[in-house]
Amino acid sequence: MRRLPIRSLAVLAAMGALALTGCGTEPGDPRDRAAPAGTDRTIRAHKVMRLTQVHEETGMTLLEGPTFDEDGHLIVVDVTAPAGKPKVIRVDVEKKTSRALHTDARGAYTSAQFSPYDGRLYLTDYAHGEVVSLAPDGSDPRTFFSGEVDGAQMNPDDIAFDEEGNLYVSDSRGLAEGVAHGRVVRIGRDGGKATVLAEDLAATNGISFDADYRGLWISELTQNRISYLRLDGKGGVASRHTAVRVDGGIAQTDSIAVDADANLYQGLHGRPAMVVYDQHGERLATVEVPARDKGLESVTNVAITPGGTRAYMTVSGPAGGYLYAFDAPAEGIRQSNGG
Repeated sequence: MRRLPIRSLAVLAAMGALALTGCGTEPGDPRDRAAPAGTDRTIRAHKVMRLTQVHEETGMTLLEGPTFDEDGHLIVVDVTAPAGKPKVIRVDVEKKTSRALHTDARGAYTSAQFSPYDGRLYLTDYAHGEVVSLAPDGSDPRTFFSGEVDGAQMNPDDIAFDEEGNLYVSDSRGLAEGVAHGRVVRIGRDGGKATVLAEDLAATNGISFDADYRGLWISELTQNRISYLRLDGKGGVASRHTAVRVDGGIAQTDSIAVDADANLYQGLHGRPAMVVYDQHGERLATVEVPARDKGLESVTNVAITPGGTRAYMTVSGPAGGYLYAFDAPAEGIRQSNGG
């Protein structure tokens, strides 16, 4: 999640963390109307459950990083949860129940994903420039990576794993200052070496491999664009270009997921919606929450059931933090399960 938006940055600063830096609609709402000919279709999402309420200590709640574990439970992080409150949550989407998986005194976790190498759950701590890992049951917390990369501290946002378990991290460095100092950083699966693959990005946020692991899709929050990094097969980048310009209006590009048909799911921070594109940049659909569901401002991320099309997106706002579900256009794969 983010690629933290300015509002979230302010909240984290207040926490002392930024020293480093369905359905149903209401008549008349634009989301109720059929899309005109030649535009994308609307996919209606429906509410599954509320997971969190606005925290008195931080003034908000912000859900992110949905990812399925091996037992089919959904793991979600609450970026702005204060010390002692659940920061990582395990959800049984069938029973509509949840429980705390992990909490601590300092972390501001913006993403979650399981490693294909060691099976542990990896979290990005945006505020402290770290990547930490947990055992699948939430125990055994470890600092996987910490420190500067090429002389600068990271603000790690989202994670993508390659097939060997190496990490590719979106670094939102420069967001608080409003400068394009964002990066994509590759960290070896043992945590020992970190390499900058791309820099001078506008608040790097979402990151996901394409369906064939040939390149990376990244979103740049403050430019509302999706860029594509073609990899060279040797741990570096062969080329980079702007792939999609997102017409977000007041909303900004958040996290990204990719399905089995190579479609991109682009979360929007500042609007309770998600946009779906094909790999050629054609806008296929907009996933909307019902207009009657008030107090929701952002769809940060999505996880599509591995091998199925049931998708769960994290939605937050003054009304609280929720899970919403919809039927995705194609099946879920690793690239649509967290980040």
